[in-house]
Amino acid sequence: MQVVLDTNVLVSSALATRGASAQLVRLWREREAFTLLVSPAILAEYRRVLAYPDVQRRHGLTAEQIDELIGRLSETAVLVEPADEERVVAADPSDDKFIACAVAGHADAIVSGDPHLRDIKMYRGIPILTPAAFLLLLGAESAAPTP
Repeated sequence: MQVVLDTNVLVSSALATRGASAQLVRLWREREAFTLLVSPAILAEYRRVLAYPDVQRRHGLTAEQIDELIGRLSETAVLVEPADEERVVAADPSDDKFIACAVAGHADAIVSGDPHLRDIKMYRGIPILTPAAFLLLLGAESAAPTP
């Protein structure tokens, strides 16, 4: 299963180690429960948001640790180069990068806590799920019998 994680999922996982977002990131890192798709624009946003002074103060990662995290993501995620970015998220066009990455990478889902993305619900057959809904989907898939 190939998945795009919105920035709020990654940042939430750094801020709260017990939430659904942290559990998803942990499942990806430890068990490779899904393939993470990223684009250069998404990696840049991950880095930029994790380095916001208020956010950095809350998660406690140093600039070097943020660089290491982004480096690990760059090495272990699948890098997708979207050809173009359609205007899909009218309420917040900066979210279009997640849709573009998902379409170009043939994602099975976009996971986001952002209401602008979640309001779309599905784009080109790609569902946009909350972290909790995606965890349920992962659980259902791992519980399904293999043919």
